[in-house]
Amino acid sequence: MSAADHLLNVKKEIADSFPNFEVNATKAWQEIISELAKKAETISATGTPYIPQVKFSELSTLSPEKVAEIKRKGSVVIKDVVDDVQAAGWKTSLEEFVKANPTGIEGFPEGNLQFFQLYWTKPQVEARSHPNVLAASAWLNNLYTSSPDTHVEGVDMSTPLTYADRFRIRHPGGHWGAHPPHVDGGTIERWEDPVFRTCFAEIFNGNWRAHNPYDLRGRLDARTSIHRRPNQASVFRTFQGWLAMSETGPTRGTLRVFPDVLLSNAYIILRPFFRPIASSGSKDFLSPENWKFDISYPEFPGLHPRDGGYYGPRPTVETHPHMLLDKTMTSVPDVSPGDAVFWHCDVVHAVEPEHLGKDDSAVMYIPAVPFTPLNQAYVNKQREAFLNGVVPPDFPKVQVNEAELRGIGKADDILSPLGERAMGFPISVA
Repeated sequence: MSAADHLLNVKKEIADSFPNFEVNATKAWQEIISELAKKAETISATGTPYIPQVKFSELSTLSPEKVAEIKRKGSVVIKDVVDDVQAAGWKTSLEEFVKANPTGIEGFPEGNLQFFQLYWTKPQVEARSHPNVLAASAWLNNLYTSSPDTHVEGVDMSTPLTYADRFRIRHPGGHWGAHPPHVDGGTIERWEDPVFRTCFAEIFNGNWRAHNPYDLRGRLDARTSIHRRPNQASVFRTFQGWLAMSETGPTRGTLRVFPDVLLSNAYIILRPFFRPIASSGSKDFLSPENWKFDISYPEFPGLHPRDGGYYGPRPTVETHPHMLLDKTMTSVPDVSPGDAVFWHCDVVHAVEPEHLGKDDSAVMYIPAVPFTPLNQAYVNKQREAFLNGVVPPDFPKVQVNEAELRGIGKADDILSPLGERAMGFPISVA
């Protein structure tokens, strides 16, 4: 079967799985378009202050209204997770590690590395196992809830696991086009995998306002990496995130998000089933009447074939025009060393292409990952990669493994018993 035929079958299977799909999807599509137009005005008028900020010390006492705001916007800055001096010290240590290993480290841009394909340096091992980082992860994990019919045996949202990722030390100037608006945690799998598809059942049913991005149903057993493309996470990350090692903020190469996970999910999930009648130059291009339900074409706008699978969704102004990304992609507020930024696993996010500041913008990528059987199975394999100083399972291979570099992190660098557990080690007894 050709790739085009397969994609057509995915659309047909969905259309056949949900009663009155065309009628319900069309009604929902029109409602979503209307809501997006109103939301775009609010987001663009507010700008960066639209992104919630809280202190780490406040997490257990936040009001229900604040929690609801964080959940709807799908992103949050958590201040003072780690002491400023310790976080800034990690940056210094990473810079020293890179200098001590002048050859063998991969990343980009070539010849002036700022994004590093490194996972097991001592600062990364320490940061992931810091008690406050793990506590913040557990708090975020617990924003997810289970419905009565959700099978949750073997799941503990209060026990965080570690998913090893990389870091960046971005220099001022230059143009960074590597991370345009995109969604991680599953590409075509969102539509292709029947289990993953259940996460969006209310959207497919036309009842999009009832969609709950924090319902564990479907998340626990979803296959997010069916095609095993490198850099495609196979674990369930409730939130992706990074920990700042420097000051950074708007215009200084920071994160940008579309801050409404309900609306972006609803629009992105239904987008493959509609296409415009008139071209983008038409004055009525965005009008609901210009968009026709059509499952006769194989494309999933924003998805692109790569390495035997797909990458994306990567919404653009052209492929997902109603999101008005030129207005709605919002830079997160100023952060200091030790502050963390997290965004829901479905949130559209990007990195600012320009860094107009005077100092480095440095962060370590540390997502929130709960204890589930599938996640634990990955962590067990990841632990062996750590012990052997090789790349974790989800990531592209490198020419020189970290075991061959000077100063790699060791198990003794794990800062806490909870950090040992998060990395799949037995907890040591003092």
